[in-house]
Amino acid sequence: MNRTIPTVTKNLLILNTIFFIATYLLSTQGIDLTVLFGAYFPLSPNFHWYQIISHMFMHGGFTHFFFNMFSLWMFGSAVEQSLGARKYLILYFACGLGAFALFNIVNYFEFKKVYDSLVSADIPLNEIGNYAKLSYKIVNNNIQQNGSAWLNTLPHNTDFNIASQLYIDMVTPMVGASGAIYGILVAFGVMFPNSVLMMIFPPIPMKAKYFIPIMVLFELYLGIQQSQGDNVAHFAHLGGAVFGYFMTRHWIKNRYRWN
Repeated sequence: MNRTIPTVTKNLLILNTIFFIATYLLSTQGIDLTVLFGAYFPLSPNFHWYQIISHMFMHGGFTHFFFNMFSLWMFGSAVEQSLGARKYLILYFACGLGAFALFNIVNYFEFKKVYDSLVSADIPLNEIGNYAKLSYKIVNNNIQQNGSAWLNTLPHNTDFNIASQLYIDMVTPMVGASGAIYGILVAFGVMFPNSVLMMIFPPIPMKAKYFIPIMVLFELYLGIQQSQGDNVAHFAHLGGAVFGYFMTRHWIKNRYRWN
């Protein structure tokens, strides 16, 4: 497989790297770019429309960044060379948007369940936005302290576990290119089904047409289970995968009209 990095993939790698380095450097100056560019739940006071795109260039640490960029280089290069720059760019951002959409659709039902349970218990919620509103200045974002301050304003008969979940939903952003990357992975599997990939655990070779569906089904399982402490947006990965599959299948069926 040709390891030359084509133009769009190269520029995406550069943009993600710039955002990652800028996030680290500015954090040392007390500025949190995640608050500005991470994607918050649309009903959160921290949500801005541009986060629908900007969250794709933010990452939650070096490991998250490294594996996303490695996957983008590994699979994105082949997909771009096969689809062409224009289709590939459309695929990348459409999968990122699909990830945002599915993640927040699933979150909406959880958010609504929590919100309605508090409303039905006559818990006043009008002030939560004031406590959940974050600043891009790190020193002003004592999330735990602000959450505790809001909880202290509530009646003593409040279910504080449920109230805390509502607050967490307001202040936790989605970050990363993973949704778009999963779309690229699925596109690779659709276009190169017999390419042999190496699993990490266990380290055995497997064709893409088996390897990638297993990954997607595993994400579905993890998303449904969503154990406590699991901060991975599994349904975002699935959203990107679904968009990647149907878009690539459509283009393959109409391959003589790609240009």
